[in-house]
Amino acid sequence: MFTASLGIFLFGLTAALAGGYVGAAIGANYAFALTGFAVLASWGIFIATDSTAAFDYLAFGPFMGPHIAFAGGVAAAAYAAKKKYLPSGMDVSSPLAGLGRPSVMMVGALFGAGGYLVQIGISQIPWFGTHTDSVALTVFISAVVARLMFGGSLLGRDKFNESPSFLGRIAGSESAVWLKYQAKPSQYLPMGVFFGILAGGASIALATFFPGAASQAQTFTFGISAVIVLFLILGHDMPVQHHITISAGLAAVVYMPILAGQGFAWGDWDSSTWLVAVGALLIAAVAGMLAAFLGEFQAKLFYIRGNTHIDPPAMAIWISNTIIVSSAALFS
Repeated sequence: MFTASLGIFLFGLTAALAGGYVGAAIGANYAFALTGFAVLASWGIFIATDSTAAFDYLAFGPFMGPHIAFAGGVAAAAYAAKKKYLPSGMDVSSPLAGLGRPSVMMVGALFGAGGYLVQIGISQIPWFGTHTDSVALTVFISAVVARLMFGGSLLGRDKFNESPSFLGRIAGSESAVWLKYQAKPSQYLPMGVFFGILAGGASIALATFFPGAASQAQTFTFGISAVIVLFLILGHDMPVQHHITISAGLAAVVYMPILAGQGFAWGDWDSSTWLVAVGALLIAAVAGMLAAFLGEFQAKLFYIRGNTHIDPPAMAIWISNTIIVSSAALFS
């Protein structure tokens, strides 16, 4: 959308400055919850108009795109902690407007614009740009840059684990976790299965009943998962699983035509096609487990090793997306 002309590119870039500023002002996690609402609103606009423009601009663009608003808030928190305005750069829930420091929000604005440019750049890379989630990868890259600029070593020793070996540092300790109630395989793998099936079923149903929405079907449960983060911020032990739902939903949608074979068309189904869809749900469950594992792996590799926020779901999403889309291309 934003590469159609110089004018629309500059329009989006200017808006991304504002998106990053607002993400910092209200707090990164609140901005991400608003991303969820923007996704759901975009679905309403799509159903009413058959246009995906709201997804491109509102949900995953300059308005509340995670690579702009959330990433801007993350970077601003890291900067605020470096300047001793904020106790910890890991705090990506506090609205930073309350600090009364305009420079903090300006960092958010600059990272918002940077996220806009990086995401467009990734999407233009031959093959890779269409075989990954450029938004999630941009969120990850932005957080890495913010840590290196404002937080220190990317993979330095953390206060929980002084093991000099790479594997020992990955293993961490029981006290060094991202979310204690979904840190063990016995916790996050079942979550991957059942949230994965939930997302896969919803994505298949939406692509079937609204065939023009097949390319966006996986975003619906992602939007709901993002809204759930709002309740986490408010103090409830909610599962963080948007990396699971978007990955599983994508897997169900891209593998369904492969399982159904030649002649498949969204919206033109019979009873046997629905039986095939059960197989797609099982693939969604596997994709959900993969994303859940990658989220926890990233948490141990990056999140707990520093004093700024590097988002575990973002890394899980772009890697899962790349694996899912690339493997589907091999079978199609």
